[in-house]
Amino acid sequence: MASLSSQNPSVILQRILSLKESTPFILVLDSIGRSGHCILDEVAREAESSTTVIYVSFESTRKPDYATYFIEGCSTVSRLLDSIQPFLPSPEQSKLSKGKYLIMIDCINFVTAPNTVQLITQLVSPSVALVAVAHKNHPEYRPAELENYPSSLQLLQFMASSILELFPATVDDTAEQELESQLQRLEIPRGLNSPTYKLTLTNRRKSGRALRYTFKCDSTAHTFTPIQEDISQAEAQEGTEALEGLTTFNLNTSNKQRVAKEQVALPFLEAQSFNTGGAIVYEFEKDDDYDEEDPYEDPF
Repeated sequence: MASLSSQNPSVILQRILSLKESTPFILVLDSIGRSGHCILDEVAREAESSTTVIYVSFESTRKPDYATYFIEGCSTVSRLLDSIQPFLPSPEQSKLSKGKYLIMIDCINFVTAPNTVQLITQLVSPSVALVAVAHKNHPEYRPAELENYPSSLQLLQFMASSILELFPATVDDTAEQELESQLQRLEIPRGLNSPTYKLTLTNRRKSGRALRYTFKCDSTAHTFTPIQEDISQAEAQEGTEALEGLTTFNLNTSNKQRVAKEQVALPFLEAQSFNTGGAIVYEFEKDDDYDEEDPYEDPF
């Protein structure tokens, strides 16, 4: 399979929104300047008709048209899980069911940091995808005993397989800095939630590498136009220039070598997949001296 860096960024984003990419947890980051609910609409629009949509509401007052089930957010994670689990398939049903289940949370900030891991790990599975909106400007209460514990936003960004971060559409960097300064002073200008906005996609591969793309989006026409070169490729170019002239050895990597490196899946990342137990994986090599009659030679 071709590496993501050699694919069209629009195709990658389209596959993520349609749940065809291997992204069990999609995090949508928004702010005062731009709401992330438009991404929920895009995911519901791109998802297959057989997808069961479970909408968990902490802020919305009415059920969206695309939602199959509408659940009001609970104050505790245990109650929230008890409300969602009846609508999810059992392990036996998930093997037989061809349809996919999608859980949407309109504001995951109401889940405290210690309970975030429990909520995500118990909801996400091979047949269940999770899309959650997190407000970057949402204040978070941090008790003294959790002073050294990561914040909810840090945990969410660490666990998410794909991160979609939204920004208001601006003309240039100067206008973007001026808008950011106004929002910090809580001066809210008009037209922030216009149909056009800027979107930054961070997609993590199985190798652990993160690729970032920036798009100019139009929610009316449902178009996503790349407006920036892949940051990972720019960093690779900077690294190549930094290595020049340091030694007589060739420390640079060619495009073919870089693509081969991206396709390598690191072994320890297999243990981080959801709902899987530990296992010892050993592959025999041609030089291994294995005696089938010796019972202590079995590596398993």
